[in-house]
Amino acid sequence: MLTDVTAQIELLRKAYAAFNSRDIDEALATMTANVSWPKAFEGGFVVGAEAIREYWTRQWSGINPNVEPTTFTPDDSGRMVVKVHQVVRDLQGKVIDNRHVGHRYTFQDGLIDRMEICDV
Repeated sequence: MLTDVTAQIELLRKAYAAFNSRDIDEALATMTANVSWPKAFEGGFVVGAEAIREYWTRQWSGINPNVEPTTFTPDDSGRMVVKVHQVVRDLQGKVIDNRHVGHRYTFQDGLIDRMEICDV
């Protein structure tokens, strides 16, 4: 189990770093082809790499989010709950959101298969 947890944490660190640097291709490389991803600022989910690419591109045209993981906690069902510090700025740099939130990940074949926003 430790190997799986360590691999999951490394994968998630890679995904967060890619997201924060706006490297969509690198971020998507950490995910399954049919990954389910929440539309945090719109509600609902998008499914699949191209839908995520479109969502993030649209999101980043209006806001500048930065999401830093602070803790990783595996749960009993094999998912990983990540507490993150999220700072969202408008395109002029003004902070419009600054808080800690939770992200819950489900994995398949060593890749991210689903992300949900949760309480931490």
